[in-house]
Amino acid sequence: MARSGGKTPDRGSADGSEVDLLSVAEVEELYRTLAREMPGRVAGAKGPKGQPDAFRACVSCILSAQSRDDRTAAASRALFRRARTPRTVLSLSAAEIVEAIRPCGLYNRKARSIHRFCEALLNRHGGRVPDTREALMALPGIGRKCADIVLSFVFDQDTIAVDTHVHRVCNRTGLARGRSEPQTAVALERRTPAWALRDGHFWLIQFGRRVCSARSPGCDSCPVNHLCHAYRATQCQ
Repeated sequence: MARSGGKTPDRGSADGSEVDLLSVAEVEELYRTLAREMPGRVAGAKGPKGQPDAFRACVSCILSAQSRDDRTAAASRALFRRARTPRTVLSLSAAEIVEAIRPCGLYNRKARSIHRFCEALLNRHGGRVPDTREALMALPGIGRKCADIVLSFVFDQDTIAVDTHVHRVCNRTGLARGRSEPQTAVALERRTPAWALRDGHFWLIQFGRRVCSARSPGCDSCPVNHLCHAYRATQCQ
């Protein structure tokens, strides 16, 4: 794989394997370029799927697993018409929860996850959603991505949530490496300069949607193709 400018890439990944990564200077250049080319955080950005508080943001994250945005939104609206707090959700029967969230699929499993999440939230935190990654991920149904989304959007903390788009961009370019989204998130947090943590999620996700798409990425017109390890590899073939 080609290396640019004689720089020695940082090495290492979330799973401990030895792989080429962008150098510190290249990481800085990539973020500076994306900051110019991609939209950042919009004013008034709130929780995932537009939810206005931390509890509903967490529940929407649980509902969003393997679900399209429109189906997640429909399920969230139906559930929150019935209940908007952990205590009122627990007052619903399992059948009522399932019926409300049916549009998002996997509704039986998600109904159980929501029930366990609400119980744990009440028992451990008095119903108040915690504002640390460790405490959030200790709650049933909350993984690294959901925790980081809530921390960023709801609690306004500087963190990059890694979804499928960000995971793809990181591993293609050499920005960070990981076999899974959580592994990539760990590596990305370590390699991202402090100034880019606030808006990095927005730049990377928009770049992944607009340019570095899963199929037919726009490599030839990409503003960071001179840094990208995947693109440089194709030019050396």
